[in-house]
Amino acid sequence: MPDPTLYLFDGHNLLHAGSYKDLRELRDELASFVALKGARGYLVFDGSGVDESYGPLEVRYAKDADTTLERLAAENRGTEVVCLVSSDSAVRGTSGQEVQKRSSATFLGEMEAVTHREDRPHHLRDTLDEETRAKLERMRRGG
Repeated sequence: MPDPTLYLFDGHNLLHAGSYKDLRELRDELASFVALKGARGYLVFDGSGVDESYGPLEVRYAKDADTTLERLAAENRGTEVVCLVSSDSAVRGTSGQEVQKRSSATFLGEMEAVTHREDRPHHLRDTLDEETRAKLERMRRGG
């Protein structure tokens, strides 16, 4: 079941809290996270750059990322579940009491648990070794 949450990510804050090589690595991991959850998100960085979309993740650059995150929280908190991910207490404090808040470190721990879980196979064929699958395929083809 899709997660209806709108995630607002403080880009540089998360980048420094994690062990990422660069912005692209963080972006790719967050894009995978929101896609896997069936959610959507905004990753906001201070500075200039090209705004882009990566599936359900929007990457934005702003003169002041904190102000942009506060605005996005205010615009969306009345109509959907919003989760702000930042360790910046000022941003977390001004985002509104309706907004869920996670520190960067807490979120990264939660994200690792979601993205690295091992699901059981969904099909019987996924539980079979290669030799058994090959034998069954030959039988299916009449050989």
